[in-house]
Amino acid sequence: MCTAKAMADTYESNRAICKYVHSTSRGHEAIQLATAFNLLPCDYVSPYYRDESIMLGLGFSPYQLMLQLLAKGDDIFTGGREYYNHPNYRGSDKPTIIHQSSATGMQAIPTTGIAQGVQYLEKINHHSTNNLSPVIVCSLGDASVTEGEVSEAFQFAALHQLPIIYLVQDNDWGISVTSAEARTNNAFEFIKGFKGINSVSINGSDFSESYQTMKKVIDEVREKRQPWLVHAKVPLLGHHTSGVRKEFYRKEDELASSYKNDPGPLLKIVLIKSGVTESDLLQIEKEELEKVLADFEKAANAVEPDPLKVEEHVFAPTPIISEKGNRSPSNKEKILMVDAALFAIREIMEDFPEAILYGQDVGKRLGGVFREAATLADQFGDHRVFNTAIQEAYIIGSTVGMSAVGVKPIVEVQFADYIYPGFNQLVTEISKSAYLSCGKFPVQTLIRVPIGAYGGGGPYHSGSVESTLLTIKGIKVVYPSNAADMKGLMKAAFLDPNPVVMLEHKGLYWSKVPGTEEAKNTEPDRDYIVPLGKACIVNEASDEAIENGESCCIITYGMGVYWSKAAAKQFNNQIEVIDLRTLFPLDETLIFERVKLHGKCLIVTEEQQNNSFAEALSGRISKTCFRYLDGPVEVMGALNLPAVPMNMILEKAMLPNAEKVAAKLKEILEH
Repeated sequence: MCTAKAMADTYESNRAICKYVHSTSRGHEAIQLATAFNLLPCDYVSPYYRDESIMLGLGFSPYQLMLQLLAKGDDIFTGGREYYNHPNYRGSDKPTIIHQSSATGMQAIPTTGIAQGVQYLEKINHHSTNNLSPVIVCSLGDASVTEGEVSEAFQFAALHQLPIIYLVQDNDWGISVTSAEARTNNAFEFIKGFKGINSVSINGSDFSESYQTMKKVIDEVREKRQPWLVHAKVPLLGHHTSGVRKEFYRKEDELASSYKNDPGPLLKIVLIKSGVTESDLLQIEKEELEKVLADFEKAANAVEPDPLKVEEHVFAPTPIISEKGNRSPSNKEKILMVDAALFAIREIMEDFPEAILYGQDVGKRLGGVFREAATLADQFGDHRVFNTAIQEAYIIGSTVGMSAVGVKPIVEVQFADYIYPGFNQLVTEISKSAYLSCGKFPVQTLIRVPIGAYGGGGPYHSGSVESTLLTIKGIKVVYPSNAADMKGLMKAAFLDPNPVVMLEHKGLYWSKVPGTEEAKNTEPDRDYIVPLGKACIVNEASDEAIENGESCCIITYGMGVYWSKAAAKQFNNQIEVIDLRTLFPLDETLIFERVKLHGKCLIVTEEQQNNSFAEALSGRISKTCFRYLDGPVEVMGALNLPAVPMNMILEKAMLPNAEKVAAKLKEILEH
């Protein structure tokens, strides 16, 4: 406690040096240290940004924490990329800490995903070190419990009886918002609505009470594997952050009242009553201050990060770099795209016991609303293929924790239009994890998303979301257009150690849309795999047309492949069609090479055209291939409407089709 106070005081008296925003644990030290002292190296903990005392209690030094405070190059957590006390750690000597973000409450889902993963590994008899059962602790501020995603985590933990402890530190504040302004009850009262979560409320300023409670709860979770919530009442003695200072919004008398519950002086009284001399305690304070000041000076003089390394760790290296296996074996029949995905996942789950599949309606009773998971639960069991509630945030965000413990999750969002509730987790947690942990915690997850319009699906089941996804850095986006690519890309996406979103066009699943019969292919062999980031030419132009300057290159994906191939038939071997297959990473080498060869280019997309991925790609092509172009790079997409209309006549009017593509090609070739 003396160390934590000395650190906070040192930061405050050196504000010019501590130029990056930070928070401290002042007022929260007792419950945090009590928690840390009861954890073992086999455990997992997710501290939030005010939890520096947890870090001290786990054995991290002030110097290590200060390197992150000052964003120095030797910061062991993030290499100078993250705020103070946003740790991550993987080692045999301390509990594991997955990447921690700043978004309040967002750690609840990934950390619950850890508990979900641990429970699964225990079910398949994969025991941790020394057969000790890991305990998972998720630390939260009480104000963050009002977040909807925290409730999603509570629901899942309660329903599945996960071995997790939600430690809620209640200091009555959410920046300048008091508890009375923000919520009708505290976390201890709130959790009563989640049947199956045990709970206790304690004085988090009392170290003895905090220690005994955390020991009891941690021991019980380690043995009985049930969820708990510990509500600890604590004072906030420091600033919300160094940038939002307590004097901005708190009155002096209110602050004075809070200091009556300062855990340090309260513990000092207990120690003196127990026979410890005041001189001994003063000596501890003196020694810790000296150590902290020495560490601070050392950290202030530490080296800055190397700017040449700023682009490192965006992705972990993938083992899949080349196409292999038999794409068209003679002994196999043609299959639908939906079956190619099903067969790929079946083979994956047969080969990888750590692979699991979950999402809405994918379980045994239905097997997916498109039957894309049919029979899988029957074959592999409800513990490996199961339904979730309507919780897109949980479905997506839980994969962070699952991946961290070695489970390989495949999850499904039922329709692309409903991926948006999961964007908090996709952007805040998943996409940044590898980069901000310096490669320690890449998230290996495959997120399946049925997408696209056909047959009157209407405004909430027909949308295209690829441009929105592609603005997120740190994820990969795949979009197969046929059964063979579906299977080969599915395998590559699963084996990629990074987050991959696979967009699967509903209109191509069964080849029911006229003109999409070629989406059916001979089923590739079990070992067939297509590396991400490799486009392919699916329709060739003649050498004569190219040499005469009478050819055009179409760049497209998904349903656009079939519109483009149909349109190409109206021209005399003049049209080359490139199927991108993967939207990120993008095969720019092939794109630029072919555009330079043809001199004319049309990009076809199902998305609304303005501000789309397709328009961004046209700009890159124009810049790179400018000297080779005979005219501007053209883009054809859907009309710029807020949604796809239900009526099929209106739907057709909105979307591109073969006739519209042919008309645009005629215009380009005659220009």
